[in-house]
Amino acid sequence: MKLPQLPLPSPGPHLSRLAAALRGMALPGGVSLWITLLSFGFVLAALVGHGRRMLQLSLDPQGWWWLLLAVGFSLLSLVVNALGLGVVLRWLQLRPRWAPLVTLYLDTNLRKFLPGGVWHLAGRLAPLRAADGPLRQPAPLALALLAVLLDPLLAAVAALALVAVAGWQNGLALVCLLPLALLWPRWLAPLLERLERRQARRLKLEPEALTAPGEGLRESLAGYPWLPLLVQLVFVLLRFAGFACCVLAFDLHTSLAWSSWLAGFALAWTIGLVVPGAPGGLGVFEAALLLRLGGAIPEAPLLAIVLSYRLVATLADGLGAGCARLDGWLDRRAT
Repeated sequence: MKLPQLPLPSPGPHLSRLAAALRGMALPGGVSLWITLLSFGFVLAALVGHGRRMLQLSLDPQGWWWLLLAVGFSLLSLVVNALGLGVVLRWLQLRPRWAPLVTLYLDTNLRKFLPGGVWHLAGRLAPLRAADGPLRQPAPLALALLAVLLDPLLAAVAALALVAVAGWQNGLALVCLLPLALLWPRWLAPLLERLERRQARRLKLEPEALTAPGEGLRESLAGYPWLPLLVQLVFVLLRFAGFACCVLAFDLHTSLAWSSWLAGFALAWTIGLVVPGAPGGLGVFEAALLLRLGGAIPEAPLLAIVLSYRLVATLADGLGAGCARLDGWLDRRAT
C-alpha cells in the first residue's frame, strides 16, 4: 500500500520573523570594532594591573642600543617584504622594476593604519596598472589584485609554519603547518578567487574585470610558490629579529627558549595580520602575545617588550615611508 505524500508544514509567521531577525542580526559597528575594543581593553587592563612594575623597569645604554638595532631590523624587513612582492610578481609572469617597487611599497605601507585596513593594498594596485608604474608592462586588474593579495597570504602561511619550531605544543604545530598545503594551485586558486571577489567589493572594483573563476585563475599560478614563500619566511624572521632585540633590551632572553619566543611571536603576528580588528593589527597583536606567553613570562616586563616593539615597528614604518617620499622628491627635482 502506497502512502500519500503529505506536504511539509510551512513555518509560521513567528518563526519566519525570527529567522529573518537572526539573519539580519549584526554587532553595532561591526565585528572589527568589537575585536579592537576587546583587544585594547585587555591590554589596558594589563597596563593598569602592572603599570607600577613597568615604571620600575629601566634601560641601560646597552638596552637603548638594542632598541636602535630593532628599528634597523624592522626597517630591513620592510625592504625584504617589498622585494617579496616583486618575487610574487615575477612568479605571476610579470616584470617588476625593483627600485620603484620598493619605493612604492614603503610609501604605501603607512596606509595600513587607516580605517578599513585595505588602503595600502589600494595604493599599490593603481600603480601596478599604470604605464609609468613599477612594472615594465602594466598588469591587468586581475593579476595586480592577485599579487597584492598573495603577498600577505604567503607571509601569514610562512609565519604559521614557524610556530612549529617550538615543538608539538599539544597539536598546535600540526595545525599551523596545514596552511602550507593550501598553497598548491588546486587549493590556492579557489581561495584567491574568493579573496579577489571580497576585496574587489571593498575597493569598489568591477567584478567582471577579475580573473575568470576556476581554471582561468589556476592557469595564472606557476606551480607551488616556493621562492615567494622563502622570501616571506626571511621577512618574518627579520620581524622577529626586531622583536628579539626588544627582548634583549630588557634582558629577558633567559626566561624562555628562543624557539618559544619565535613561536609565540609568529602566532601573535599572524593573528594580528588576519583577524579583523584595528588597522595594522594594533592591539590584536599585543593581546595575542600577552595571552600566549603571559603564563611563562612575568607580565610587567613582557608588556614592556610588547609596547616597545610596537613603538619600534611603527617608527620603522614611518622611516620607510619618509625615505620613500624623500627619494621621490629627489628624483623629481633631478628631472
